Amino acid sequence: MEIPDSLSDRFPFLEALSEQWEPVSRRALVGWVIFYVVLLGNAIFHGTLLQWFDLVFLPIHEGGHLLFRFFGEWMTVVGGTFLQLFVPFALAVYFVLKRQSAGATFSAFFFFEQFLPIGIYMADARCECLQYVTVGDAENAEHDWFYLFSHLGLLEHDTQIGSIVRVLGWIGMIGTIAWFAWRSWRNA
Repeated sequence: MEIPDSLSDRFPFLEALSEQWEPVSRRALVGWVIFYVVLLGNAIFHGTLLQWFDLVFLPIHEGGHLLFRFFGEWMTVVGGTFLQLFVPFALAVYFVLKRQSAGATFSAFFFFEQFLPIGIYMADARCECLQYVTVGDAENAEHDWFYLFSHLGLLEHDTQIGSIVRVLGWIGMIGTIAWFAWRSWRNA
């Protein structure tokens, strides 16, 4: 990919996009694809394997609430989901700039995978049936998506929005794996 000089002068990190991707061996490619297929299969059949990975994102989500609390109540609530998605997204960008497809794929896969629990949480806004974890006083804690959808006038659409987010997560995960397989096979 050729970067125009004017852009590379203003944004030197874009120069990395003109470099070749690091190769992935066929053996590593097969191993990674098996790993992702196991995770996808586990999610399809409502297994608990992805829940172990989601436990990594729980403190990131809760930390987002704490990090953004200085910007008001709205940002405090949004901050949890924002940081939950920003961390794997930022890591994916880092690995793209380093031209490391395995790292970019892993990070992008988990960026999109987080759409699944977020979609479930969104769909629970009216019901508030899920047991959730919070930082601080659990007695006065409010469901993130009840708060957000109520303020946006979207509360009655919680299940539809949650379903759309989950579908986007599935599309993203499958697309990420397909890109990785294509990129790795092509470069091997």
